[in-house]
Amino acid sequence: MEQAAIGHQLFYDPILSGNQNITCAHCHHPDFGTSDGLSLGIGEGGQGLGPDRTPGTGAEKIRKRIPRNSPGLWNLGAKDIHTVFHDGRLSISDVYGNGFNSPAHEWLPEGLNSLLAAQALFPLTSQFEMAGNVAENQVTGAVHDRIDKGWPILAKRVRTDPRYGPAMVAAFDEIETTEDISITQIANALAAFMATEWRSTNSPFDRYLAGDTNALLPAQQNGMNLFYGKAQCSNCHFGPLMSDQEFHALALPPFGPGRTRQWDPYVRDVGRMGESDRLEDAYRFRTPMLRNVALTAPYGHNGAFPDLESMIRHHLDPVSSFANWTPEMAQLPSVPWLQKADFVVWQDQYEMQRVRSKIDIAPVKLSQTEISSLVSFLHALTGTSIDTPPFGVPAGFSP
Repeated sequence: MEQAAIGHQLFYDPILSGNQNITCAHCHHPDFGTSDGLSLGIGEGGQGLGPDRTPGTGAEKIRKRIPRNSPGLWNLGAKDIHTVFHDGRLSISDVYGNGFNSPAHEWLPEGLNSLLAAQALFPLTSQFEMAGNVAENQVTGAVHDRIDKGWPILAKRVRTDPRYGPAMVAAFDEIETTEDISITQIANALAAFMATEWRSTNSPFDRYLAGDTNALLPAQQNGMNLFYGKAQCSNCHFGPLMSDQEFHALALPPFGPGRTRQWDPYVRDVGRMGESDRLEDAYRFRTPMLRNVALTAPYGHNGAFPDLESMIRHHLDPVSSFANWTPEMAQLPSVPWLQKADFVVWQDQYEMQRVRSKIDIAPVKLSQTEISSLVSFLHALTGTSIDTPPFGVPAGFSP
């Protein structure tokens, strides 16, 4: 808990961003279910919080939307989790001899105590998330040279700050002086906080599983039966995590800057293929966990659908849903200088056809009543202690 208390302060502190103008909480805030309420986030350079966040002005204004939806942070401390990020680019593996397969390859720092700790490092190196644009600060310049070179700069900021240095020496047994503090302790502190703060295992559904047969309302029980039966949701959303941690193509309507690869000649997001380089992985994205899913709208790897019902309907009939989708369904704050690029992919008939044609799930027919029951069941996955977290938002936090 001492480490978590430090991670709590760091999570809400802009000290970890290149220009010291954005925090982890700007994209993962409890007011928005530990996400940001946007389809595609506004990162470094923006102002404000959640759907009201603006893209900034002058030289500090954003140059790109965040390419993918900001995921919720619920239960990321679970030891059964072996893969994270929408494309699975971080996973438990010994391919590089350090315990992880990650974008940092063999340069990932030693001593990280969990997958969650490793995950916490990468937003710090992302130009448009937290690092800032090249030439704006030391951190992003170092990262441009090699991904691991920015972390020591951030670690020096933290260990020389009187709020953090002595506290970290007291909380971590492996360090004796503030000079010993590295990005490893910072990442482990952030992981301790997230795993403690956003553990959610006390939803009505959890109580039902524990033997309280009255924990679910009749409509929620009907939705549960559909979820694990006719609706086929549990083909991918199963087990304690309610995710198979695998990758599936759902033909979500594309928009935004895309997470392009080095040689992509145009805006697109090929999902898992960007990590695996296997053609069969094209347009597949990781199955999300579902605890507190009712709190984390909009939905999909790019936030294409504004509510649970529209997301369910897309699963039931991806082809029709794709055809009927409109840009107004996306939660995209106005960014006039990026507006022409937001939907430029729609002008590429070949790419649109590739996305539409890659579908890994079979259509299912459900009535409106059955869909409503499914929505009710998904609301029954919301924990009862979400409003009483161990730490909460610090009094001094200002977006």
